[in-house]
Amino acid sequence: MSDAWEERKKALENQYFHDLNKLLIEKLKTDTREKLIRKHCKNRCPKCGDEIQAMDFRGVPLDKCPSCGGIWLGPNDLKILAEKDHRTWFDRWFKAEE
Repeated sequence: MSDAWEERKKALENQYFHDLNKLLIEKLKTDTREKLIRKHCKNRCPKCGDEIQAMDFRGVPLDKCPSCGGIWLGPNDLKILAEKDHRTWFDRWFKAEE
C-alpha cells in the first residue's frame, strides 16, 4: 500500500515540476523574442530608420517614430486601448467597414 502512495506522491511532484518548467520556458521564449526584436531593430523605425521613442498613451506603453509618425504597440496593447476608449476612434475605425 505504501508503494502506491509513494508513486502517487512522485507523480504529483513530477507534474508540478513539469508545469513549472513549461511556464518558465514560455516566459523565456517571450522575453527572448522581445530582446531579439529590440537587438535587431536597435530601437530604429523599420520604415524610415530613425530612432523611435518610448511613450505612454492612456496608460499603454508604445513606441513612436518622431520622423514618420509610425506607432508600434505590444501584443495586447491594442486590445487594452480598445477597452479603455471603445466608443471613439476605435469604434469609428473598425465600424466604418460595415
